[in-house]
Amino acid sequence: MSLFQEIALASGDKYSQPLGLFIDNEFVASSNGSVLVTTNPATGKQITQVHAADPGKDVDEAVKAARKAFKPWKSVPITEKRDLFLKLAQLVKENTQLLAQVESLDSGKPLHTNAYGDIDGVVQTLTYLAGWIDKTSGEAFSPSPGKLCYTLHQPLGVVGCIIPFNYPLSMMSWKWTAIATGNTAVFKSAHQTPLSILVFAQLVVEAGFPPGVFNVISGEGGNVGDALVRHLGVDKIAFTGSTKVGQLVQSHAAVNLKPVTLECGGKSPLMVFEDADLEEAVKWAAFGIFHNMGQICSGTSRCFVQESKYEEFLIKLAAHVTANFPVGSPLGEDIVVGPQITKAQQERVMSFIDSGIKEGCRVVLGGTGLPEVIANDAVLANGYYVRPTILADVKPHYKIAQEEVFGPVLAVGTFCDYDDALRIANDSQYGLGAGIFSQDIKKCHEFADEVESGMVWINSSNDLDFHMPFGGVKMSGHGRELGKYGLLNFTNVKAVYVNMCKL
Repeated sequence: MSLFQEIALASGDKYSQPLGLFIDNEFVASSNGSVLVTTNPATGKQITQVHAADPGKDVDEAVKAARKAFKPWKSVPITEKRDLFLKLAQLVKENTQLLAQVESLDSGKPLHTNAYGDIDGVVQTLTYLAGWIDKTSGEAFSPSPGKLCYTLHQPLGVVGCIIPFNYPLSMMSWKWTAIATGNTAVFKSAHQTPLSILVFAQLVVEAGFPPGVFNVISGEGGNVGDALVRHLGVDKIAFTGSTKVGQLVQSHAAVNLKPVTLECGGKSPLMVFEDADLEEAVKWAAFGIFHNMGQICSGTSRCFVQESKYEEFLIKLAAHVTANFPVGSPLGEDIVVGPQITKAQQERVMSFIDSGIKEGCRVVLGGTGLPEVIANDAVLANGYYVRPTILADVKPHYKIAQEEVFGPVLAVGTFCDYDDALRIANDSQYGLGAGIFSQDIKKCHEFADEVESGMVWINSSNDLDFHMPFGGVKMSGHGRELGKYGLLNFTNVKAVYVNMCKL
């Protein structure tokens, strides 16, 4: 099997797609000849096959390459590291069109309303991390005359980074925090979306990063990902994915007590009070779950509205989603909702909608079955589409309000007062994000303090700023990415005592 393949893009242009494992700045073949098939979610047709890593030999080779590169990379002056990050960010910016088209092809993301924005986010993340590289330092103080104490923030070593399918390059760039703090890394791409990170790897070489600093292996999580987690040469795991897999990651990483950062599932609540700006609440509620096809771990997928504004909110929400979230080919300029990532995920989302209806939910918009525009298209009808769906009259204990759907489905119910709203918001095994809409700022801050989540949005949903930490509590995981807190997760804090007096 070849290490490269010429693939046609939607623009009509062709590009050379790397297919191999990326180890030590080179694309190499799988040692056991296994392959991973990747499919276009918009059409259900195969795009290509990539080399799948052998869980033993290939994973070990990637870890060895990262281990060999660690000390030299750790010793590179921080200003040089910073400049390499800035160079890489510039190269990503210059190749935005190619990266966005590959990402859209492989993941089903709408090109114009989603994928281009994701690549811009990669540029911003790398630039942000570059700004931190020469500013991370410890603390120093003198507790008594003749004694000095200080701390060092040192890299851990080799970091295994496992990234999800919903934001292949965005989530990858967040985990470049590992490299920014002086570690080397082995990235395991999602088996559904292996292509764009391999194109990105070429830019890493072009930017001038030394061999072994950044390595990429493709394969299934159950074997390749697990081998990376269990590898004794890996010093930390940074994982983004489902809670179920996150539990396995934490368990298997205990083999050598390596620290783990887990960014797992969510069922983020959005609580809309009667004094809220209803127009804004509607816009953010729609964005918080229907963007990226609902494949958002922090998506506000359960919304509860104070009883007096409930029906008005539903009417406005249905109208807004109908007008502003068209479904169709990811190549359409105005398309916002593309396909689900796989046939299995499409069927899973449909089954959740069906179960919600059986529990007693009212279908305000959408429902099971293909969107009409898709069903009538001979090519797209084989894609993995789901109608943007609003299910009303949801009770907090319903399955649709408790379990993560990871699709374009919003469960909407009611609450009577603040205490009821807080009880409903906290009635979940998850704790990634939470939102509140109200013009009572005191109420908003009380909610932010009392809700069980890692992030809170006041009068918005799924806001993101690179200066702020991202992560959750409870079954949504632990540890943080982005911001100063994110950097600390990838370092070891060493305490140094200096005695300048005789006993």
